[in-house]
Amino acid sequence: MVSAEVHALDDDAVRAKVLETADRLYYTLGIQAVGMDTLRSESGVSLKRLYRLFPSKESIVEQVLLRRHDMWNALVADATAARDPRQSLLAIYDMLARWFDQDDFRGCMFINSFGELGATAPRVAEIVRAHKANFQARLTEIVAETGAPASLAPQLAILAEGAQTTAAISGTNDAARQARQAAEVLIDAAIRRREGQAV
Repeated sequence: MVSAEVHALDDDAVRAKVLETADRLYYTLGIQAVGMDTLRSESGVSLKRLYRLFPSKESIVEQVLLRRHDMWNALVADATAARDPRQSLLAIYDMLARWFDQDDFRGCMFINSFGELGATAPRVAEIVRAHKANFQARLTEIVAETGAPASLAPQLAILAEGAQTTAAISGTNDAARQARQAAEVLIDAAIRRREGQAV
């Protein structure tokens, strides 16, 4: 049902409302399970206005992912702020543990979206790949600050990605703790190798 309150909002406010609603629905139910009619009824925005603001469902999916990308980067920045590099790397797994404990945790939106649409929506696949590459690039920056080899960054990224998938399936945050322990072993071994080479 179209809401009179929503009808009175300007386009920017309506766009934000649609993306917030789409994010919640796609994350909870899956992208393919949510049609434009469902999005219309849940957001209170008419189909006519939805299609005026977004030319297609795929464009909404893309905007939801870009919005999630910004949210993820903010979480990573917050977790790694004002810490030494080693603690910054480990803090990422602490952040994951807190996320996994949330009642609405359903895994990684990017992994889920790629699983649903990666083969048929090239732009979605491109956004997901860019997001993952960006996270690995941030890890590479922090790893460089420890003096450890750059090869440590993709190893730590794989631990984080695997923890997200495992936690979504298991329904617990154990994977974050286990990934953190493994990360600590990898980080300390890499730092010891660096120190041994410096002698």
